[in-house]
Amino acid sequence: MDKKEDKRPPRPSTPIPPTQVSLCLRNAYHPPFMMHPNAYPNSYTYAWGSQPPQMTSYPTTFMYPPLTNAESSGHVQQTNQPPPMPHFPTTSSPPSTNTEDSGHPKQMDGPLSSTGEDMGSFENPASNVETETDDIIQQNSDNDRVGEEPKPGMKFATEHELMAYYMRYVKQQGFGVITQRTKREANGRVKYLTIGCARGGKYHPSHSNISRPCPTIKTDCKARINAHLVEGSWVVTIVEIGHNHSTVSPQKSRFFRSHKCLDEYSQRMLDLNDRVGIRMNKNFGALVVDAGGFENLQFQEKDYRNFIDKARQLRLGKGGGEALTEYFKRMRLQNDGFVYVIDVDEELRLRNVFWADARSRAAYKYFGDVITFDTTYLTNRYGMPFAPFVRVNHHGQSILLGAGLISSENTSTFVWLFWAWLECMDARAPKAIITDQDRAMKSAIAVVFPHTRHRYCLWHIMRKLSEKLGSHAAFNAGLKTAIQNALYDSQTCGEFEEKWGQFIKKYGLCENAWLQGLYNERSFWVPVYLKGVFWAGMSTTQRSESMNAFFDGFVHFGTTLKEFVDQFDNALRKKVELETTANFNSSNQTIPCSSAFRIEKQFQSVYTNAKFKEVQREVWGMILCNCILISKECCISTYDVLDEITTDDDHVKSIKYTVYFNNEEVDTCIERLSDE
Repeated sequence: MDKKEDKRPPRPSTPIPPTQVSLCLRNAYHPPFMMHPNAYPNSYTYAWGSQPPQMTSYPTTFMYPPLTNAESSGHVQQTNQPPPMPHFPTTSSPPSTNTEDSGHPKQMDGPLSSTGEDMGSFENPASNVETETDDIIQQNSDNDRVGEEPKPGMKFATEHELMAYYMRYVKQQGFGVITQRTKREANGRVKYLTIGCARGGKYHPSHSNISRPCPTIKTDCKARINAHLVEGSWVVTIVEIGHNHSTVSPQKSRFFRSHKCLDEYSQRMLDLNDRVGIRMNKNFGALVVDAGGFENLQFQEKDYRNFIDKARQLRLGKGGGEALTEYFKRMRLQNDGFVYVIDVDEELRLRNVFWADARSRAAYKYFGDVITFDTTYLTNRYGMPFAPFVRVNHHGQSILLGAGLISSENTSTFVWLFWAWLECMDARAPKAIITDQDRAMKSAIAVVFPHTRHRYCLWHIMRKLSEKLGSHAAFNAGLKTAIQNALYDSQTCGEFEEKWGQFIKKYGLCENAWLQGLYNERSFWVPVYLKGVFWAGMSTTQRSESMNAFFDGFVHFGTTLKEFVDQFDNALRKKVELETTANFNSSNQTIPCSSAFRIEKQFQSVYTNAKFKEVQREVWGMILCNCILISKECCISTYDVLDEITTDDDHVKSIKYTVYFNNEEVDTCIERLSDE
C-alpha cells in the first residue's frame, strides 16, 4: 500500500513506539447531507438501512502519533474483516475516584415530557380524512386501480372503496388530503363529498402575536376530487390534479396527518409493554423493528407518547466489554463507513475507545467548521466519561460528530482521542472548538489542533460565579452586575480591560487567584476577544449541554457500559428521525414574514424554519430600536439609536448608541454612550 504524505501537525516529542489502531475503513459514505429547506433528494438511509455508495477506499491501518505518556500506549488489533476482539473483563475496571460511580444506577424520576399534539386529533371525523385510514388501506381489496390517476366518471361500490383508492393514490403522489366539504341525506348518510389537498385554503394570520407567526402549510392549492352518491354507487364528478406547490417523495408522505394512524395492534402492544414496565423508547423501538423501520410506521413518536404517558425504567445488565465488542462488530457489517479505535491496557482491559458512524463523518464535511467537546455529560459506573464531539445542523439540532469513552482526563488521553477523531475526519481540523476550562484539554488541543481557535464555554465560567465569589459581601449588590457589564457590554478589548480593572479595584479583588487566572486567559472566553470568529450560536451555552436532551430517556448518570452501548444506537435513530421530520416540515411549511423588509423574504426562501425564526427575532429587535437622525454634514449622517435589552435576570435596560454613517464609503462607526 502506497503511503500518503503526512500533513498532520508535528507529533509530541516523546520518543516511544506509536500505537497502531484499526479504523476499520473500507468505503467512505457521502450521502446528500446538506440541504436547502427542501428534504433530501434521495432516500436517506442509516446504518440499519441499505449500504452506502462505493467511494474511494481507505487503508485499514493508521499510525497515530505517540501519546505523551509512554505507559498509555495500548494494543489494538487490525484486520479487514470484523476481528476477534480481545475479551474485556467486566469484573475488573480502572479505579474510580468517585465511590458513588460503582453503585447501582439511579431510577428515572418520572416520565419523559411530550411535545406532540393530543392524539385525539387523529380521531376527528368532522375535519380530516385520516379517520379510519388504516382500516381503509388494510381492508381494501380493489387492487386493479393501484396507481391509476383519478378521472371523472370513475365508479366505486362504496365510500370505503373510494377512500381506499384515493388514499393510496395521494400517498404515492406525495401529498396529504383533508375532507373539505360533505353533504348528508336526511338519514345522515353522506351523499356528496370533496376531498382536497391538505395545503388547500388560505392562511389567515392571528393578530394576537404578529411578531411570532406560526408555520403554515396553506398555499391555496386547488387540487381535489368531488364525488356523488348516484343510485347506490359513488361516482367521481370533478378532478383537479395540479398543485401550486411541490410534493414530497412517497417515503415522506407518512408525515402528513391524513396518512397517520395509531392502529389497534400498535395500541395493544404499547399498552401491554407499558403494563409490564418496558421503557417508552424500547416500547416504540420494538414497533419500529417489527415494522421494518420508521418509514413503515403510520405514526410518529409524539403520537405514541400522547397515547401512553407513564413512568419508565431502564433495564439493568452486565457485560459492558462484550456489549461494546458486539456493537462494533454489528456496526462494521451494517455500515461500511463506521470507524472505531480502541485502547486497552497491559491486561487487555478497556481503557479508551472512540467511534464514529458514516453519518457523523458525512455531517462533518458540512458542519465541521466549529465543534464543541465536553466530558462532563455522562460518567458510567466504570469511571469512563462520555466525550462527544458535537455540532448543530441546519435546524439548530445537536448532531454527533463522533464520541469517545475515556478512563482518565489527562493530556495524554485527550491527545490520543483527538488524534483518533482527526484521522477519522480525513485529517481536516475544525476552524474553532469550544470546551470547558480544562488545562489538559487546552494542552492537547495545542498539540493536535495548533491552528484551531479555542474558546472556553462562557456559560460554564459564569455558572461558577456564585461558587467562587458568592461569599463576597457585595456579590448581589453590584459585583455580579459589574462583571456582567464588563463581559457583555464592552465593544473593544480596551473597554473590557478598563471595566475589569475598575471592578477589581472597587471591590478589593486584586488578590483573588480565580479572577486573576481568568484575566490571564481572557482571550479564550471574553466575547469581545472572539468577535471575529464564527461560533454557530454555540458560544454562550455550550452545545454539549443539549446532549442531556439527546439521550434523555436512554441513559443517565448511573448507566452501565453495557446499557450505554445498548441505548446509544437507539438514541441515534431517534435523532435521525427528528432531523428527517424537521427536513419535511421545512420543505412543506412556510413561516410568513413578519415585516415588509425584502431581506426577510430572502431569508424565508433559503433558510430552514428553525433558522428563519432566529432571523425574525433579529428583525423585530431592529424594528424595536428607536433611530433618530441628529445631523447630516456632507456625506456623514449622525444617528442616535436607543435599544432595550433584557438581561438573564429579566432586568430591562436601555442602551444608547451614536452611529456615524458615511454615505459615500458606506462605512459605519458605532459609539456607545450610556446605560439606563
